[in-house]
Amino acid sequence: MAVNGHPKRARLRFEGWIAGLGTSSGTRVVLGHWTRSPFGPFSDVMIERPDGERLLLAPDQRLATFVADTYGFDAVQVVPVAVNVEGRAWTVEAGSLHLRFTVGSRGPVGLLLRAVPRTLAARPSWAALVDLPARLLPGVRTRGSAGHGRREWYGAHDLRPVTTAVAAFEGVSLGTLAPIDPPVRFGFGSAPRRPSLVRVTTTVELSRGGPPA
Repeated sequence: MAVNGHPKRARLRFEGWIAGLGTSSGTRVVLGHWTRSPFGPFSDVMIERPDGERLLLAPDQRLATFVADTYGFDAVQVVPVAVNVEGRAWTVEAGSLHLRFTVGSRGPVGLLLRAVPRTLAARPSWAALVDLPARLLPGVRTRGSAGHGRREWYGAHDLRPVTTAVAAFEGVSLGTLAPIDPPVRFGFGSAPRRPSLVRVTTTVELSRGGPPA
């Protein structure tokens, strides 16, 4: 299909959760737990080490290629990624990463996000509208440019604080829960500085002539 003589860009929608947290070791972790996507349900983990090295842990090569083409990493590992949710407790096993965290009750921002109709909050036009006020939270943006000429929009539906976390990577404890400081550098924006779990609809627009998902 073409618009004004140009091929229409394909848009891919991902629905699920993003959890971002820091640790006292300086390692920061971002979990994507996607219940609906063009690839089916899946989870992936992005890690930034204290020295700035950025790692992607993805469950298969097709997903690893798509995510790495959208964001920026120094290394990619294809490993099993399993997420188990029991009430407020989340357990993540991704290769040599072992993570368990709990979430607390939603605050004013979470209540405000839940008040927005889901169909409205998921639209890229809404994400573009709220991008400016979202930037009042350090590191947060709701739209921007991604790798390979792609564009992204984040429509948040809910937010809860992460209250506790225990994590180890490659057999080494990552320490206690801490803010995401400095911000992570995978894409155009970071996760909120305060460790959080966000329910989100992410829309990725491929570049014209880009490869299909």
